[in-house]
Amino acid sequence: MQSAATSESQAMDTPKQGMPVTIITGFLGSGKTTLLNHILNNQQGLKTAVLVNEFGEIGIDNELIVSTGENMVELNNGCICCTINNDLVDAVYKVLERQENLDYLVVETTGLADPLPVALTFLGTELRDLTRLDSIITVVDAANYSLDLFNSQAAYSQIAYGDVIILNKTDLVDEATLNELERKINEVKEEARILRTTRSQVPLPLILSVGLFESDKYFDTAADQHDHHDHHDHHDHDHSTCGHDHHDHDHDHHHHHHSDHLENDGFTSISFQSDKPLSIRKFQYFLDNQLPSSIFRAKGIMWFDESPKRHIFHLCGKRFTLDDDDWQGQPKNQLVLIGQNLDRETLIAQIENCVCLPSNSRGKGFGK
Repeated sequence: MQSAATSESQAMDTPKQGMPVTIITGFLGSGKTTLLNHILNNQQGLKTAVLVNEFGEIGIDNELIVSTGENMVELNNGCICCTINNDLVDAVYKVLERQENLDYLVVETTGLADPLPVALTFLGTELRDLTRLDSIITVVDAANYSLDLFNSQAAYSQIAYGDVIILNKTDLVDEATLNELERKINEVKEEARILRTTRSQVPLPLILSVGLFESDKYFDTAADQHDHHDHHDHHDHDHSTCGHDHHDHDHDHHHHHHSDHLENDGFTSISFQSDKPLSIRKFQYFLDNQLPSSIFRAKGIMWFDESPKRHIFHLCGKRFTLDDDDWQGQPKNQLVLIGQNLDRETLIAQIENCVCLPSNSRGKGFGK
């Protein structure tokens, strides 16, 4: 009996290691609740948990609700919505302790909150071994965002720590106003990744990491990802909040439904692969100095000349993480970048410049 219980416990715990977390912040009325509903209604096979201060405020469609328990609503698409109450850590544990495997965790801050303490809850408590802070998304109301709000420390912090800024309600103001808002945002956060939206309609692959790439084209299968359960080193290179090094566990999911949706919304993806290693110093330079602000998302399996390890790469905005792992097959580089108005030839050339190889050889890049 003890063996079965232990096995069941391991089965429950293993997939939850390193569950990716997105924090959604923004002032009152900016469109956070609309964005949460958009996430809950468009999962397409993923199971997401949304933590909010009061799930009644979301106004979930009754047709979606399977059951309502104390402080929790279950939806027929596998998602759940849970109230934070007083303690964020307790709420996260309540979600992690559920029987079914969840793919993603989304946390909404209050409209007057500085997102940094929420981020530090995931970076600096015991949750750091169970979750991976994937991104901080800041929603800005273009129609009612008084520039005087930058006198508010919370409003300033929401911009400063946001990985992606969603400039919402753009249909209610003119182009000149939007340009002025973007200029002001860039004064707070240089080269901010700014997405213009109406009614918080944003392609989910731009703000959530799961389901972003097609496994058969670029990456190992999901089964391969879950076959090994050893912890590996996790390095968070954070341009917007404090960085950290800790043990984490890769938690990848692969689905095939996003590319057309992205293209329909005006986004393009650029893919690169090479059977030669990259120079980690040159790749770091590319990320720090050459990566355009119009790239919102990137992911890859990376092979560096300086390391025998396999590296799983995630990027949202300017925050990127590298997870160390062991190679299961032949080492290679596979990288996908997603953004708007991308100069494919320049980006491919810049990444090829990171390859460690003789001058008469080149890495192979291709776009779609």
